[in-house]
Amino acid sequence: METKNNGEKQPNQPYEKHPQPPFPEQKQDYPGTEALMQPQADHGEQSYKGSGRLTGKKAIITGGDSGIGKAVAIAFAREGADVVVSYLSDMEDEDAADTEKHVKEAGRRCILIKGDITSEEHCQSIIARTVEEFGQIDILVNNAAFHISREKLEDIPAEEWRHTFSVNVHAIFYLCKAAVPHMPPGSSIINTTSVNTFDPSPVLLPYAATKAAVENYTANLSQVLLTQGKGIRVNAVAPGPVWTPLITSTKAEDAPTFGEKTPTGRPGQPAELAPAFVFLASEEGSYVSGATIPVTGGQITI
Repeated sequence: METKNNGEKQPNQPYEKHPQPPFPEQKQDYPGTEALMQPQADHGEQSYKGSGRLTGKKAIITGGDSGIGKAVAIAFAREGADVVVSYLSDMEDEDAADTEKHVKEAGRRCILIKGDITSEEHCQSIIARTVEEFGQIDILVNNAAFHISREKLEDIPAEEWRHTFSVNVHAIFYLCKAAVPHMPPGSSIINTTSVNTFDPSPVLLPYAATKAAVENYTANLSQVLLTQGKGIRVNAVAPGPVWTPLITSTKAEDAPTFGEKTPTGRPGQPAELAPAFVFLASEEGSYVSGATIPVTGGQITI
């Protein structure tokens, strides 16, 4: 990416705010951990400043141990919310504990719930535990996702296709269905979609299909809940390429050049996504429902 001002770096330029490729070659097992990423991701640990916009709220964040979910958990806590962090496996225990540490340092409660959200019973248990501990649910962030890069249609195993839909679509349905009865008027559901909804990658066919489904589900559920008088807003955030363990564990071959094709010439950092979630969860977003906020590094979503 070209720099201006006689070659001197300008930190306020979007393309110079965070690390730019090339990055080191790297590969880790799915679902991956933050500690093995080079460079380390920024979740707003040092930068996010809260202003009480979510004081007293109770939030659930799936995939909250790392990546975008971790940044959202930190931001929500610093805005005054108690947080439930849902994550998948033992491999992520260290990342989840680090998220918990940041939430507690913000003076908020944090509950870690480990397990597979492709199980409806586990999704129901997340909701039940949250209600038991917090009494209600004000914010549900459906963020956890799965993808694997495949060059050809015939390379995609049928089980992988089913699993991608189970994580990215079915789990959102299970969680929303269980959560809505415990969400008061003014609550917010926020789904993580993707730039792939609008500009699908040819090597992410199952993933792009699921994110298009989530986009439609978001708009449709918004209408359902508002017209039924429940007063629950449903929106989405559509990230572009973001530097998370999902990349180094499922698209490792792309890691060295990841994000370089965006107009900003780099991947986003999780910290750059969190403010969009805060806005949609807060009273500032009270007239926003059925919408998607693209945070894509300049990739067009129209």
